[in-house]
Amino acid sequence: MGDLFIAGTWTTGAADGRREIICPADGAHVGTVTEASDADTRAAIAAARAAFDTGSWPATPARDRGALLARVADLLERDAAEIARAESLDTGKRYVESEYDVADVVSVFRHYAAVAGSDLGRVVDTGRPGIAATVVKEPIGVCSLITPWNYPLLQASWKVAPCLAAGNAFVLKPSEITPHSTIHLVRLLEEAGLPAGVANLVLGTGAGCGGPLSADPRVDLVSFTGSLAVGRHLMAAAAPTVKRVALELGGKNPNIVFADADLAIAVDHALTAVFLHSGQVCSAGARLIVEESVAADFVDEIVRRASQIRLGGPFDESAQSGPLTSAGHLAKVEAYVAAGLAEGARLRCGGARPSGSAYEKGFYYLPTVLDQCHSGMSVVQDESFGPVLTVETFSGATPAQAEDAAVALANDTIYGLAGAVWTQTAGRGERVAARLRLGTVWVNDYHPYVPQAEWGGYKQSGIGRELGHLGLEEYQETKHVWHNLAPAPSGWFS
Repeated sequence: MGDLFIAGTWTTGAADGRREIICPADGAHVGTVTEASDADTRAAIAAARAAFDTGSWPATPARDRGALLARVADLLERDAAEIARAESLDTGKRYVESEYDVADVVSVFRHYAAVAGSDLGRVVDTGRPGIAATVVKEPIGVCSLITPWNYPLLQASWKVAPCLAAGNAFVLKPSEITPHSTIHLVRLLEEAGLPAGVANLVLGTGAGCGGPLSADPRVDLVSFTGSLAVGRHLMAAAAPTVKRVALELGGKNPNIVFADADLAIAVDHALTAVFLHSGQVCSAGARLIVEESVAADFVDEIVRRASQIRLGGPFDESAQSGPLTSAGHLAKVEAYVAAGLAEGARLRCGGARPSGSAYEKGFYYLPTVLDQCHSGMSVVQDESFGPVLTVETFSGATPAQAEDAAVALANDTIYGLAGAVWTQTAGRGERVAARLRLGTVWVNDYHPYVPQAEWGGYKQSGIGRELGHLGLEEYQETKHVWHNLAPAPSGWFS
């Protein structure tokens, strides 16, 4: 039995490709999984197309679709420890973080279980007698769901749960280096009773098996979370068939600290904002923008505490952060820091791999702070996706001018995913939040989200929204039905 799931069957695929999965923390063998070919992906799309066009799932009452999602949530809770372990081994993240992630996945499935039938359309008052007009929501069809390596199961849940709640069929492709928790999810969908062909799973690289997911005319929607470069490629591939595209791409997220903030709390959250999961978070607060009058002491404290962060593997209970995901990604982060130093940034801490035998076989990089940065630097504009914080400062002769300066810096980027504002001045947080071109703004907080609230970005951080009500609408078509209850000749050409 293989690891591809096509038309309700676990299979090794046409080419019987294989990939070894290793743990980024120590290089240990985690498992060997099947890799799909282009032909396997096309077969998965055909299975999803048949399940949608002739199967029962799209016509299944919304309350029954919700009930299945609730069963999946129960099964996820049952297997939570096993899933968290699998995700930690694949990603290298701390086990406690994976436990939180699985709990969030359960919440996502429970949310969409509850709202599956919440939007059944509306009646339209046409102002004309004898006319019954309605606007209804229908499933969009066959969906390609492509997920990243940093939060494999969580990002899959953001797509799979609303996709199924709306009545669609899908082909899911996780990152080739972190597949195990996604495989487990698909097994739970099967156990919960999802009809054959509705859920299909292919594993492998974008180049190896991913092409048809965006280009095949039988696909109606592509939902992708990942890099800006790949998002652009998928948009271009989807354009000839004018299919819907939903993209959650990169971020270069500002964390703005005004002088009047509670600075001790702001320091604490600034560390979490950028160094959680070694900075491998799309919403990481990698740009610290701090008011000049408090910048020196604030950054000194950031540096002091960042230098004390303990690195380690998933099951090292003393560790506070883990490795980067791969040797290639580690090299990318190293090159990013080197470029920043060449541009004139000042290295305050980190900037190297940790020493010691405990780190030799893993892909570790020390928490790094680059001071004296400005928005003209590529190190400020480009996404490192690693444990690297850049520091910029702002000032103003008046409070209003300080706000203007902070907002101008924060918005000076092609991205617009998320960010935060720290202040204790009444009204300032809301004023600044309103001016930031970001999909999510936290005021005196960083990182929390709930499934009930939409997530997504402005500008080149993406198109569309996940979670919340709009996260369900991404997977729905809107249809207007006009019913003339008393048809009569129009007489137009009589």
